[in-house]
Amino acid sequence: QVQLVESGGGLVQAGGSLRLSCAASGSIFSINAMGWYRQAPGKQRELVARIHSGGSTNYAASVKGRFTISRDNAKNTMYLQMDSLKPEDTAVYYCHILMNYNNYWGQGTQVTVSS
Repeated sequence: QVQLVESGGGLVQAGGSLRLSCAASGSIFSINAMGWYRQAPGKQRELVARIHSGGSTNYAASVKGRFTISRDNAKNTMYLQMDSLKPEDTAVYYCHILMNYNNYWGQGTQVTVSS
């Protein structure tokens, strides 16, 4: 059993910053990739950023240059540093792990950016 717990969401003004954390617990092994997704009201869930087992990363075009994904393998924790936030970044952010080619999701954390 794997559990993912996100934290760090909240309300911030446009131009501000937030850092999201995702702590993984349970039987953690053979992680293929870790990532952050988001879902705004009335929209589909979309990939924000992903970090692969080898350390390579990829970002959605809308956040490239503003968001940074990272991980601490010793703590089984992943982070998303979000800078220069915009109102259109408002969404529920979900942590995701692809482990042994199975998908695991966190419960989500709300990020609201006011204009």
